[in-house]
Amino acid sequence: MDLKPGSRWKSAVCATEVVVVRPPGAAVTLECGGAPMLAATAERPAGGAVDPAHAGGSLMGKRYADPETGLEALCAKPGEGSLSIDGRPLAAKDAKKLPSSD
Repeated sequence: MDLKPGSRWKSAVCATEVVVVRPPGAAVTLECGGAPMLAATAERPAGGAVDPAHAGGSLMGKRYADPETGLEALCAKPGEGSLSIDGRPLAAKDAKKLPSSD
């Protein structure tokens, strides 16, 4: 899986789509709903289902990051599956606090 900045990926089991913002420092497998993600141009296989252990959902516009590998991905389309790397869940990043304008 070649996770380059700007590359687009989609879930094999739900509607989730992501764009890689920052690539990982090592070779990893980006997953959604418990299944490896597909290149945006690939066709989804028929009959795929979200693994109940990975059914937390993904939210559009949220950035998901893995501090261990450095991967950061932006969710471009929401879905039922949650994002993970090699089975480890990805957490949504918190927005940065801006200084007060007082």
